[in-house]
Amino acid sequence: MNFTWLKSYMPRSLFGRSLMILLFPVVILQLVIGLVFIQRHFAQVTKQMTHAVALELDYAADLIESIDDQNKARLTLFTFARPFDMRLDLRKDESVSPYVQRYFYDVSGKSIINTLLRGLDRPVSIDLTSDPERVLLRMQTTKGVITASIPRARVSATNPHQLLVLMVLVSILLTVISILFLRNQIRPIRELAKASEAFGKGQSVDYAPRGANEVRSAGYSFLAMRARIERQIEQRTNMLSGVSHDMRTPLTRMKLSLAMLDDSEEVRHISKDVADMEKMLDGFLDFARGAALEEAKIVNADSFFSDIASDNTRNGENLAYAFVSESRQQDIVLRPDSVTRAINNLLGNAFRHAKNVRMEVRLDDKALSIVIEDDGPGIAESDREEAMKPFVRLDPARNHDANDGVGLGLAIAADIARNHGGSLTLGASETLGGLKAVLTIPR
Repeated sequence: MNFTWLKSYMPRSLFGRSLMILLFPVVILQLVIGLVFIQRHFAQVTKQMTHAVALELDYAADLIESIDDQNKARLTLFTFARPFDMRLDLRKDESVSPYVQRYFYDVSGKSIINTLLRGLDRPVSIDLTSDPERVLLRMQTTKGVITASIPRARVSATNPHQLLVLMVLVSILLTVISILFLRNQIRPIRELAKASEAFGKGQSVDYAPRGANEVRSAGYSFLAMRARIERQIEQRTNMLSGVSHDMRTPLTRMKLSLAMLDDSEEVRHISKDVADMEKMLDGFLDFARGAALEEAKIVNADSFFSDIASDNTRNGENLAYAFVSESRQQDIVLRPDSVTRAINNLLGNAFRHAKNVRMEVRLDDKALSIVIEDDGPGIAESDREEAMKPFVRLDPARNHDANDGVGLGLAIAADIARNHGGSLTLGASETLGGLKAVLTIPR
């Protein structure tokens, strides 16, 4: 059988699932014990008690059938009934129409009726609804109709309220204690999950492993992994920064030497090569800084991205900007310099290949999305994944010539998005017809 539909009803959190695993057997056990106890207590005991009353009533009927005098028969019934805590009477000129009456929720009433009908081989009517505290019975005899009023306690077991209440109270107490212990066991796992999630978004929060041995081991492994990744990022950044810095010195000497030479076509070519090398070094440095652990800050999304759009429009670029917010809280946590670099790279790429560019920032409670569209030639679907790799240049639609860098613009933007726990996706613009780049950062 396929039980996949149950997944939609299952708790999503670890605490909820652990609590369900804890409570489900307890509830089932209580139900089984309760049902078995009720079945044994109400059905079996009620059957035995009612059978005894049926024997008494049958004996009373046989007794009065041997008495001819009406008054003597009634007195005999009265005398017989007193020790058995019931009221019996004889009505001479009446007859019984067999019927039974009980409420549908009267569990023991069904056993009472069935037992009385089997024990009394006479036409009888049984009423359990007129008086909830008594069983009203009419029984046909040759001398008339015997009416009986029997206390309900004589034919059925009383409800064991104390036991049931005690079971419920003890279950609630044990459940509360279990929840308290369970929360203490789940809290270290939640803290580890929050620390991992924050690190995935480029944030390094304080975390101290605690809890059970397995959770502590996972926590120490996470801290070691985080330290190793941070150290590798720092080493890569320092290495590329050092290489870029060291190479600028001979390049500067070359530029000075070329400036002292007479202007010629050969000198112009060499000067252009030197400028390209400087641009490559800047690109390497930007790529290294894109993965650096810049400190995250709280910024207002509307004003932050409005400033980026204004800086680009001041350069004379044709940029349309829109901010759409579905969240009341517009403050977000991100690394401002890195995000600015990523957006400027995407906008610069769009400006180089299109005349009209549109940037829309969408903010909701779960994520921040920066959508940049243009009316350029776009990128073929088969080349989009390749375009976001470092040092990749595409041909022919959006190819990068020598003046366009080294193919790190999209790679830097994608790397910055990943360091915020987000992603960069490329697609086709439905409105402008060119490339559509969507940079998503979770909140």
